Amino acid sequence: MDDNLRVALYARVSSEKQADELTIQSQVAALRQRIVQDRHTLDDEMCFQDEGYSGSTVIRPALEKLRDLAHAGGIDRLYVHSPDRLARKYAYQVVLLEEFRKCQVDVVFLNDVHKERSPETELLVQVQGMIAEYERAKILERTRRGRRFAARQGKVSAIAHAPYGYRYVNRHDGGGEARYEVVAEQARIVQEMFAWVAVERLSLGAVVARLADRAVPTATGNARWDRATVRGILLNPAYTGTAKYGKTRLVPRGQPRRPKRGAPAVPRQQTVAKATTLAEQEDIPVPALIGVESFQAAAAVLEENRRRYREQKQGATFLLSGLLLCHRCGSAYCGRRMNRYVYYRCLGTDKYRHGGEARCTNKSVNGCVEKAVWSDLCGLLSDPERLQRDFEQRLERTQKPDADVPRLQESIAQLKRQLGRLIDAYENGWLDKAECQPRIERTKARLQREQETLASHQRAESHADDLRLLIGEFATFAEKITTGLDHADFDTRRKLLRLLVSRIEVDQDELRVVYKVQPRPFAQNPASRGVLQDCLKFRLTPSA
Repeated sequence: MDDNLRVALYARVSSEKQADELTIQSQVAALRQRIVQDRHTLDDEMCFQDEGYSGSTVIRPALEKLRDLAHAGGIDRLYVHSPDRLARKYAYQVVLLEEFRKCQVDVVFLNDVHKERSPETELLVQVQGMIAEYERAKILERTRRGRRFAARQGKVSAIAHAPYGYRYVNRHDGGGEARYEVVAEQARIVQEMFAWVAVERLSLGAVVARLADRAVPTATGNARWDRATVRGILLNPAYTGTAKYGKTRLVPRGQPRRPKRGAPAVPRQQTVAKATTLAEQEDIPVPALIGVESFQAAAAVLEENRRRYREQKQGATFLLSGLLLCHRCGSAYCGRRMNRYVYYRCLGTDKYRHGGEARCTNKSVNGCVEKAVWSDLCGLLSDPERLQRDFEQRLERTQKPDADVPRLQESIAQLKRQLGRLIDAYENGWLDKAECQPRIERTKARLQREQETLASHQRAESHADDLRLLIGEFATFAEKITTGLDHADFDTRRKLLRLLVSRIEVDQDELRVVYKVQPRPFAQNPASRGVLQDCLKFRLTPSA
């Protein structure tokens, strides 16, 4: 026995699940046993372990330390369980083994029965590396194809987990078929989240605060929710009854210009998730918790907040923040305060945001616009007839000559029957493909035109019904909402403006307020579409 021989071991598992299942400890135990059999001693600091790191990359914290120590001459012999623990790619195995050989480090694998190095031994190690790389690629491809096939069959087992509000029942517990089971208490929280965002138009931070006030725990039992978790729930289509398989794809991590603040020097994963297109995703039916209208309304509010809504952490300090929008470049107007002077500035004029060159020359807006917009809103609510006259004019413009609905419906039914007869004739051999295909395409094109005409007429009818309904109910809405407007505080004014104003467009010399009023103002239903009205236009003063 050589007491001066400096010995080290290296162990690795490729996933956190394997690390939790203590598979890395089994590797370390086997390696320690082999070291004892070889009558060597191992210091604790010479045990290098990478838990949860893929073997398809050489950028691993423990491996980096091991290579640095070997380069400094601090290791004489290295014990590894098998070549695929050192690296999953054959090319990386060759690089690492050659590097250790140059540093005069003897690498010993547990499955290496040869005591002395020879060309045959080197060939065996290389063949093992190539087989390990091949097996990894084959397992990944087989798993991907199997899950994709299961997803196309509508099986929840392709996803293998359930979002908040559901419980995943595997095939063993579900009698041979995996499924989602609704968790009643969590489902109620999910429905309330969508109502808070889609109807009350709360921000993600406000939703997190409300959940904290109500002491609602997360799926893992944490007391505090994360905004990214709430956003993931609000954008998950599974709650509408259709789970999506393949929403993301792992791609190699790009090299940023500089590391992010607080990020580790060695990233834990060499791949990042990238969103896929709808054509690459598979639909899987699951129990629905909300309607499609609520889901779309919540997504629209999140997108609007992302683009235009800017509030400080301590709360909104400007009355019109999140509502002012540049008509020229589409950027948001951000409130600024200089001593007692308040003004709003287009973010498109910031050079540092756009590569050192401003993309917009629209001028700033004086803070006096807050008083003008609020006064117009109060006047609108105090005089419902003003809005009613505008609605009636719009209703007259939207009314078109009645289309022949029965004729369209009969034509659509006849075209469908004709299309069916053509397909039957082709299947029975009465028409060949060259003669049948052009006739089928012409019939389909005509059927599509008739269906689009009918759908357009139905949309116009629905819009007209909404306008008629709003004309009849807006007076009641205005009567209830105008109480106490003269003494409304800042928060009340903000809520009313965000409730009734869609956007305020700032042009070069003109400002336009676009109101939104729902046909059923008091109904907690995000599907009730708002009717946009341009009720205030005034020219900006030169000082603005």
